[in-house]
Amino acid sequence: MNKELKITLLFLFLFLGRFFISAQIKNQPLEKLLPAIEKKYQVSFSYADTTIRGISVNLNMKNLSLQEVLFFLQQNTPLVFIQIDEVYISISKKPEENSPFVFEELNEVVVNNYLTTGIYKNNTGSISIQPQKMGILPGLTDTDVLHSIQSLPGIISVDESVSNINIRGGTHDQNLILYEGIRMYQSGHFFGLISAFNPNLTKNVTVIKNGANAKYGENISGVVDLKLEDIVTNQTHYGGGINLIAIDGFASLPFNKKTSIQIAARRSVTDWVNTPTYDNYFKRIFQDSDLTNTNDAAVSKDEDFYFYDASLKFLYDITEKDQIRINFLTVFNDLNYQEEATINSQDEVIFSSLTQKNLATGITYHKLWNDNYNSTLQAYFTNYDLDASNYDFVNNQQLIQENKVTEAGIKLDNNLILSNNFKLNFGAQALEVGISNLQDVNNPPFESYIKYVLRTLVGYAETTYQSNDKNTLLTVGFRNNYFTKFKQNSLEPRLHFSQQFLNYFNFEFSGELKTQTSTQVIDLQKDFLGIEKRRWILANNDDIPILKSKQVSAGISFEQNKLLISAEAFIKKVDGITAKSQGFQNQFQFINDIGSYTIHGIDFLINKRYQNFSTWLSYTFSENTYTFNNLHNGNAFANNFDIKHTINFAGTYKWNNLKFALGLNWRSGKPYTQADYVENNEIVYKSPNGSRLQDYVRLDFSSTYNFSIGKHQAKVGVSIWNVLNKQNVLNTYFTNDGENISKIENYSLGLTPNVSFSISL
Repeated sequence: MNKELKITLLFLFLFLGRFFISAQIKNQPLEKLLPAIEKKYQVSFSYADTTIRGISVNLNMKNLSLQEVLFFLQQNTPLVFIQIDEVYISISKKPEENSPFVFEELNEVVVNNYLTTGIYKNNTGSISIQPQKMGILPGLTDTDVLHSIQSLPGIISVDESVSNINIRGGTHDQNLILYEGIRMYQSGHFFGLISAFNPNLTKNVTVIKNGANAKYGENISGVVDLKLEDIVTNQTHYGGGINLIAIDGFASLPFNKKTSIQIAARRSVTDWVNTPTYDNYFKRIFQDSDLTNTNDAAVSKDEDFYFYDASLKFLYDITEKDQIRINFLTVFNDLNYQEEATINSQDEVIFSSLTQKNLATGITYHKLWNDNYNSTLQAYFTNYDLDASNYDFVNNQQLIQENKVTEAGIKLDNNLILSNNFKLNFGAQALEVGISNLQDVNNPPFESYIKYVLRTLVGYAETTYQSNDKNTLLTVGFRNNYFTKFKQNSLEPRLHFSQQFLNYFNFEFSGELKTQTSTQVIDLQKDFLGIEKRRWILANNDDIPILKSKQVSAGISFEQNKLLISAEAFIKKVDGITAKSQGFQNQFQFINDIGSYTIHGIDFLINKRYQNFSTWLSYTFSENTYTFNNLHNGNAFANNFDIKHTINFAGTYKWNNLKFALGLNWRSGKPYTQADYVENNEIVYKSPNGSRLQDYVRLDFSSTYNFSIGKHQAKVGVSIWNVLNKQNVLNTYFTNDGENISKIENYSLGLTPNVSFSISL
């Protein structure tokens, strides 16, 4: 064989060998590759699902740097990868020659690492939180979604709970909390001290204070929208953790290339072991309730309390353009306690209980018609159930109370890219809500059962304009609700405008009109054992009107060199509130009247971020007043949630794998009504909400350490809530025994430690 032939055959074998080797390495879908890149290089990609759908590459990341990976992807895909900083990378489509730039459904980030890593401010006015990438916050070792959002300006909880979050003066029931597009009527464990949503599989949380998209409805205050990971995985991923309150576990399991499942579960350890954290939680949540009542005949009480939640998501990609998603979530709280007493020389034992649960399930079909048009169809069902059985020794009386909410609906949502600058979101919804309330007393015999059902038909449309340089964004939308029972329409316009100028400045203006038909009321402060006193009811367009709100806000921000300074002024008015929905504990406690509240104020934030350090100072000033037709002679008076001044000062620091966070929360006192004297066995009060509690002060600390156990990632954390053990008064009211007035005070959590450990496999 001559030399030329040998060389030719050698090149042929090399070529064929390379061909066969390349043929054996299959291209990997980008939607499955990006999570692996994020995990390896500790970065975060931001993109619209439609941007990367259908794109595959053959990439071996071994021995490649992040910059080499990004260069390879940009050269081998029709995408542009822009690295904003060491963590955040945005993805968009490359402009095609002789064709306009395709505008994707992607929220442009105005501020990256807002307060801490994993929190972003979008040009839509919303805040995005990614729990799995989120940095540490003071007082928390684990990512508690609903506690975390209280770090944002304009969002507080007057009683430290996640079941009473006040967004710009609104009550908690006025917020829309969505889990995978399904409304949740219960948001907390331990009757409000812990978020009911497991963060392990939560991909993104969107928080909106004003200017909500037209697809959001049935609320007049803020929006909290939780989404799980929506990409079929090809890798098994699971883990778990434990702290002094609960133990949890999660798993993401592939079945084949088109199917995977996500499961997560959490359960309290409180019925197995008493911890210092549980003892403090118990004192906080059950104070001033039937369980801690010392004025009854019981000589001893023994409680048994636990909670759990479990979620499941089934993902099936029928084709590259057709997807099926099935979601299931159950949240459960259960309290049982027995009382022993001696009645007529006889030892007796009775049992009381309180159960709270929320079940949600839905099936979603997503269709990608082409690169410019996609549709989503969802059918869902959610059920909330609150049951209480309370036994009274002295009166030989048993009170059974139930509050049930059932909601079923169907949604069709469409996204259409009209041009390089315009996109259209439009759709329709149909939902039915049924709410029932039961009260059953055995002595004297009395039973009351009331159920209302309301059907609503919805249509909405919203268009968004974004300039080619992405400095200008304008969203205008309308939502129309038709309440079939009342034969009544309600048109809700929505508006958001964002303009970046002079490189470092951004101006925003938002406005919205909203309506809401379901709300929570308190009939008696001792309902449901005095623990979960609020019950859901439906509007009847008579003594319980449909709630209506209108809000506008305008703000300006400056960001340069990781320094953010922002200020936003707002005004909101809500009409149709009832006195019973506000939880009065004064001269208005047993009066039902219809009124309104108006709040105006300003949110201010300064946030400085360094490479390993972030600190922020937020301040909110607001005035929140009631006006009722027949209360206080029709004159305005302070709202129960009128907190005039709120300051949050915090800092986080990262040193290698060790993180620290320290934060100070201060706010002015909540209003209350001072008792004056007793007349005809009734308390005569002074001016409603004319007095103020002492200022609220709380210092929190937390620290976490990440380390490896073999090939697995682990984290240990410690936190201290209320480091100074400040005894803050959360609420004050008065009772009388016919002659003397007694002052009752409810206190906040004292110094509360927690320790956690988690591992990801």
